[in-house]
Amino acid sequence: MNTLSRGKLTTDIVLAVVFALACLPFALLGNGVDVVVLAGFTAALSVRRLSPAWSLGIAWGAAILQMGTLRDLQLYDAAVLGVLYSTAAHGGRLVKWAGLASAGAGAVVATIYLALVKPIFGQAAPITQDGIGLAFALGFLFVASIAVLVLAWTAGLLIRSIRDSREVRRREDAANRERALVEYRYAVEQERNRIARDMHDVVAHSLAVVIAQADGARFAARTRPEAAVGALETISHVARGALGDVRVLLAELRHDESGSPQPVLDDLDGLIDRVRAAGLDVRYAETGDRLALGTGHQIAVYRIAQESLTNALRHGDAGAPVDLRLAWDGAGVDLEIVNAMRADAATAESHGLRHGLPGMRERAQLAGGSLTAEPAGDGTFRVRAHIPAQPGGLT
Repeated sequence: MNTLSRGKLTTDIVLAVVFALACLPFALLGNGVDVVVLAGFTAALSVRRLSPAWSLGIAWGAAILQMGTLRDLQLYDAAVLGVLYSTAAHGGRLVKWAGLASAGAGAVVATIYLALVKPIFGQAAPITQDGIGLAFALGFLFVASIAVLVLAWTAGLLIRSIRDSREVRRREDAANRERALVEYRYAVEQERNRIARDMHDVVAHSLAVVIAQADGARFAARTRPEAAVGALETISHVARGALGDVRVLLAELRHDESGSPQPVLDDLDGLIDRVRAAGLDVRYAETGDRLALGTGHQIAVYRIAQESLTNALRHGDAGAPVDLRLAWDGAGVDLEIVNAMRADAATAESHGLRHGLPGMRERAQLAGGSLTAEPAGDGTFRVRAHIPAQPGGLT
């Protein structure tokens, strides 16, 4: 028995009652058996989705009662089509094939009943007295009956296939969304680890400078006070920069030390030269006066520019120029990279998941800034980031 909502069961019962009311005037023209058979077919239609097996059994019982009492065909016999449809559309594996078998058996039984049993025992006029004519009539009745019955069953099977296909697509979409979410989380986690490595070097360097300057100030305090004052100024300068960098760290970030030097703003020229050498026409412009940025914030600017140019080289139109602009104001720096998109470019969401946009957003957010990356509608892809100024950093 299938699990059916109350609304669907109510709908089936209402439709069965409407069918019964439409057939009732014709049944009343017969006798009480016709009314009973109509009630049986109505019950079969009422449970056709709740229990296709019971529906098929009730329909067979009503049909046997009709033929056993030698009743004529009635409008209510159309209920058999709905029952066969439901066995294919809603029944289990056994019930589905039992419905097809019932269609074949029903065609044989209906042919024999209408061509032989009813004329012989029901005192009805024979279809024909000629043997050839009788064979032709039997063949015609059988073909017509099996065509109608199997067509109803096939319609149910088609609807079942469409419904199953939709369910498969729905599950695939859900799986794709889940996989995309996992990939996004993985990308963010990898970028967090990468950021932690960068910030580890920054903080370790700052603390080493602070310790060295503090030791020098302690030894020079008595004999060379002016040197001690200079050392304290250096400590203050470096500590402020380190404090800004430490604020970027998240407690759950892990670090993996690396011996490679960390990039800063001055390394942008070398990055642009390397990208140009790879065949990308980069047009670089910088406006405004540079402000003090902490080392971690400089790394964020560099990495965002690096990832954007790499995506433009790999996934954009490499034959079109790429604009890279830095705009400085009192709040910090605005970074914008605009590149032409290929005609076969992926959607913005998949582009982001595959090409490093989660990592760029993570860097901008952890630096206290923001980042947007999306198609501009004019055939270009735009990355805009704002990185705030950090007092005490190195330019």
